This record gives sequence, structure tokens and C-alpha cells, in this order.
Amino acid sequence: MPTLSRWFIKAGLIYFVLAMLMAVLLKFPVQPELAVWIAPFRAVYYHFLVLGWITQIIFGVSHWMFPRRSKKNPRGHELLGWLVFICLNLGLILRAGSEPFLQSGTILVKLILTASAVFQVSASLFYTLHIWSRVKEKP
Repeated sequence: MPTLSRWFIKAGLIYFVLAMLMAVLLKFPVQPELAVWIAPFRAVYYHFLVLGWITQIIFGVSHWMFPRRSKKNPRGHELLGWLVFICLNLGLILRAGSEPFLQSGTILVKLILTASAVFQVSASLFYTLHIWSRVKEKP
């Protein structure tokens, strides 16, 4: 398994565990007064589950298993794949650190959340560029 695929899959597993822990806390807060504090993390839970877990597993497995681009360069530009990994995870981390505090209305929180969205959209574009040439018919 390529190194990049291992990183995607292991990161996905970490986000899966975090999402499951968040799900338990969101459903059954330790103390009722904590429910108000935990509720803003619901969006983070969904991002961790869908982008952190599912998307990273898909990215990692597709990088590993999709048809080879060529014998000389089987998986395409490795640097582009790492850029996908970095942008996706940086976007997720920034979102987790800012989205629960969006109601505060501070410009800093809005800027961080905007940056997280830019990183996540960039990751999706970089992934598309990275994998596009490997989506082909079987020879």
C-alpha cells in the first residue's frame, strides 16, 4: 500500500473515532448543562464523519487501487496527492476550531471558517486533478 494511502486511511480512522465519541457526547451529554455547550459541535461531528472518515478512506483507497496512470508514473504526481491530504486535513482542523464559535460573530472566527472552506474546496479540486487521468477503461 502506498504511503499516501496509509496516511489517508489512518487519518480517516482517527476522524471516525473522534466522530463516534462526538456522537455519544451529542446524544448523551455527561451533565445536562453541558448539552448547550456541546450542541454547536454537531456540524463538526458531520464534517468529521463525512469528510474526515468517509472522504479520506475513499481518497486513500482510490489513490492505491485505481488503474495505474503509466508504468513509469503509476499514481501520477505524488506531490499533488500530498497537497490533497494537507488541504483536506487543515480545512477540517480549522473548521473544528472555528465552527462551534460562529455564533460569537467575531471576524476572526469568520475568517478562520472561510479559510477552512477554501482549504476543503482546494482539496476537492486537487483530488480531481490528481485522480482524473486514472479514471479510464480497462485495457
